[in-house]
Amino acid sequence: MRDIFEDIYANQPLDPMEAARRSVRLNLRKRFYKEATAGETGDAGHPVLLDGKPVRTPARRLLAAPTRALAQALAEEWNAQGEMIDPARMPLTRLANAVIDAVADKPGPVADEIARYLGSDLVVYRAEAPEGLVARQAELWDPLLAFARDELGARFVQVAGVMFSEQPPHAVAAARAHIPADPWQLGAMSSITTLTGSALIALALAKTAIEADAAWDAAHLDEDWQMSQWGRDELALARRTFRRADFDAAAAVLALTRQG
Repeated sequence: MRDIFEDIYANQPLDPMEAARRSVRLNLRKRFYKEATAGETGDAGHPVLLDGKPVRTPARRLLAAPTRALAQALAEEWNAQGEMIDPARMPLTRLANAVIDAVADKPGPVADEIARYLGSDLVVYRAEAPEGLVARQAELWDPLLAFARDELGARFVQVAGVMFSEQPPHAVAAARAHIPADPWQLGAMSSITTLTGSALIALALAKTAIEADAAWDAAHLDEDWQMSQWGRDELALARRTFRRADFDAAAAVLALTRQG
């Protein structure tokens, strides 16, 4: 018998990474369950249950988390839905779908993509002026380079301006060695790296060397500086709000996969 929960994703893109990225509303389904809960652990982890029945990912796999804390957070996201089930308002579930359907099967390419960011990481490129921006970059980004040096054994070189400059291969290799193999941590790190433009920010967050709010501020330092000088960009801020939800979901996965 066809799983009654498969229709949540009917007419949604079946490619899991594409499904995770899409934010448009497509044929929203009416909420058909009363309560979402975290189930007891099984072979696939702690399943998310809707009125006691399992949920399926776009690839028809069991939606289950490695820790009860993460499964409960996923269930709370389902409980927060109103009359309609809107995947665009479920960033944690979208990320979980991507991890289960894509990252778990092919972690190598995901780690490779994170490593590519290390070769031109956001925090190594520094402004030469004005003085206030230079000081702000040093304040927020120098600790990240110190973290890479002291905790990862990776000595990255600061670059003046925005022209590409190749980083020492030994620094990239040393940092890459700390990219997690666990698919949930890896998937969360991939999302954070893409959202921030910095694999070093993602690594620092994964290793609890920086708090989520500080990581977000570090990633948006240049944009915030420009708005402080020229005024708010409401369109940019609206886009940032949506990206922040995805960032918070990824940060939650990093934190909750460390819990039982």
